[in-house]
Amino acid sequence: MDDSERFEQLVNGGYCCISIVTHEERYALEIIRQAALGLKRSMWIWSVAGGVREGLLSDSPFIADTETPTVALCHLADVKEGSICVTLDLAEHLKGGLTLRALRDLIEHFEKNGSTLVMIDSDDKLPEVVRSYARPFEISFPNQQELKDIVRKTLRRFHRKKPIEVGITQKGLDTIVRNLRGLTRRQAKRIIIDTVADDSRFDDNDINLVIASKRRMIQRGGLLEYIQIPLDLSEIGGMRRLKKWLSQRKDAFSSEAAEFGLEAPRGVLMLGVQGAGKSLCAKAIATAWHQPLLRMDPGTLFNSYIGESERNLREALRQTEMMSPVVLWIDEIEKGFASAASQSTDGGLSKRMFGTLLTWLQEREAPVFVVATANDIEALPPELLRKGRFDEIFFVDLPSPDVRREIFTIHLKKRKRDPEKFDLGALAEASEGYSGSEIEQAVVSALHGAYADKADLNTERILSALRASPPLSVTLAEKVQCLRAWAEDRCVPAD
Repeated sequence: MDDSERFEQLVNGGYCCISIVTHEERYALEIIRQAALGLKRSMWIWSVAGGVREGLLSDSPFIADTETPTVALCHLADVKEGSICVTLDLAEHLKGGLTLRALRDLIEHFEKNGSTLVMIDSDDKLPEVVRSYARPFEISFPNQQELKDIVRKTLRRFHRKKPIEVGITQKGLDTIVRNLRGLTRRQAKRIIIDTVADDSRFDDNDINLVIASKRRMIQRGGLLEYIQIPLDLSEIGGMRRLKKWLSQRKDAFSSEAAEFGLEAPRGVLMLGVQGAGKSLCAKAIATAWHQPLLRMDPGTLFNSYIGESERNLREALRQTEMMSPVVLWIDEIEKGFASAASQSTDGGLSKRMFGTLLTWLQEREAPVFVVATANDIEALPPELLRKGRFDEIFFVDLPSPDVRREIFTIHLKKRKRDPEKFDLGALAEASEGYSGSEIEQAVVSALHGAYADKADLNTERILSALRASPPLSVTLAEKVQCLRAWAEDRCVPAD
């Protein structure tokens, strides 16, 4: 069902109060207007800027002296039975007192006479007592066909104001539409306008502009971060088992795989020593599978307003599904949901958030591959480790001597040095207990020293840098040992 049909179903179901939290106010009003016409009901709209007016006609006049919320709510109580009454940004005026009382009376009145109150707000700030009455209604993201229509209509409107040249191929249009998925209708229109505003052209060269604009919009929202992914699996040392596992599933998202009887991979949980390369793997997976990478930081989801944190999580997961196929990287998952594993002091918020995430991990149908990384096993709720949440749980240990040689080779080549001119055996031996990131930092530190001394980088400088900075496995030896002991019979070694 589309949004109009879903909304009409709620009205027919007898809901007397419906809450819509959205920035797409015009679209929400059009949904309600279509439902009112289909159900042959009258429609009224109130805003503090003008007051109450009839809602089926866009140019209907405001009723005098109805701007005040309390007066408007009392006026709406006298409308025809079965009417649909809409308030715009009423939540801001419900901090208590007469307006809140008038609203509660209106809802009870509508429950008796079959009318429906629809509250459209830009933020979810309804008081708890009103929230208990209200049935939430979520505006859907546009699907692929609707996005194509939005692109065409936006180009036509722009062309009428300022002629543009359209030279895009069908493949290019499909790519742009695919990259607009997960955005609202208004955001999609804005990106298309920005794309053609400068050069008055719309062609295949605009694909990168659309991707860049989408990245900026997603990051401005703060819930998800669009990660650029130049990294390749060959740039990560070791992890042979993980690489083989990923290689076998590279094409499992295709229609051919579905016909063969395969389901799309669901994800991996990567546990291990800090700095061992878990985060690098998330970037490399997205590159190897040619899929966009979204990063979710659980800490950014929490909000001081009651109910807003849960809504942030649901919105982030819904947006991720709309952008699928995609790789979702949940970084340091234990930090966001640590108190879900113990007696929390946040009124159960962490447990509710964690429950929402677990349900989504288990039941999602969209092809979203989740890469969750964690450093602290003890902070992870045991429910997360149950089979079915992830396809596999990998343990990323400190690199072996052969892998350390490989890591040194990668980072020396990356900095335009010939690995053959270095004693890789001595470097691998001296770096025992070092993680991949610590090895990289030793190379960088030695490179800085060489540059300052107006000399070239050599083996001895890297050895000195290693000796000057003891690894985390020494400073946190007991913790690393416990981590290894825990993972021995519970996880698949990544290497």
